[in-house]
Amino acid sequence: MNRLRLWLFAGLCLVAAHASAGLFSDDEARKQIEQLEARLSRLEEGYKQQTSSMLDLLSQVEILNQELRKLRGQNEELVHNLQDAEKRQKDFYVDLDARVRRFETTENAPQQAAVAAQPAAAPPPARTIVEDSQAEENAAYEESYGFYKVANYEKALVSFREFLKKFPDSTRAPNVHYLMGNSYFALDDFKRSIASYQVVVSKFESNAKVPDAWLNIAGCQQKLNDIPAARKTLKLLVSKYPDSTAAGKAKKRLASLK
Repeated sequence: MNRLRLWLFAGLCLVAAHASAGLFSDDEARKQIEQLEARLSRLEEGYKQQTSSMLDLLSQVEILNQELRKLRGQNEELVHNLQDAEKRQKDFYVDLDARVRRFETTENAPQQAAVAAQPAAAPPPARTIVEDSQAEENAAYEESYGFYKVANYEKALVSFREFLKKFPDSTRAPNVHYLMGNSYFALDDFKRSIASYQVVVSKFESNAKVPDAWLNIAGCQQKLNDIPAARKTLKLLVSKYPDSTAAGKAKKRLASLK
């Protein structure tokens, strides 16, 4: 802008010099000066517009940079939340597997104790129809549980259903329904998962898996975004089984529910 003013000043001096030298009349000199002033005014206006455009552009760039920083922060938060969710789910399945193994150990302990109590010198009894049936049941359960252990939940569910159809009065029925609930949960079929756990809590009320089944029902209800139902289930668990490990977990979960 200073250069423009210097240029105008030089032009005015030149016009004035010419006028004083008699090259231009007063009117012509005045006209030349007015034209130069008009031209300078246009140049100044153009300069102002360019400056304003540059400032607007810089402002927009800064806004875009702020939005980019904000999006990056949100992305980092989402990644962190996803990692936390994956860890919680992994811990959940590890905990489920550990509880199933403890249940299996407790369930088989009486049979092992009975075998150990037999006299060592006694000859093995002849196989009976009952023993053959028990062996068949054991084999069928091990096959079903084998699918479950390797996370082949679709085949596990088919095999568990066949097991219950063939051995409806099996002492393993509560555990089979419980494992079916876990399998449906792993497949994100939370409604069927709830139905399997409800068989455990309604038909086998004295079974050791009942508190855990209630806790898992609440977990399914949370997955279905039915928070009031989940809160009600957790309170029921704490009320009916206050000394259970599941009740302790239920109390922590109630505190975190909003």
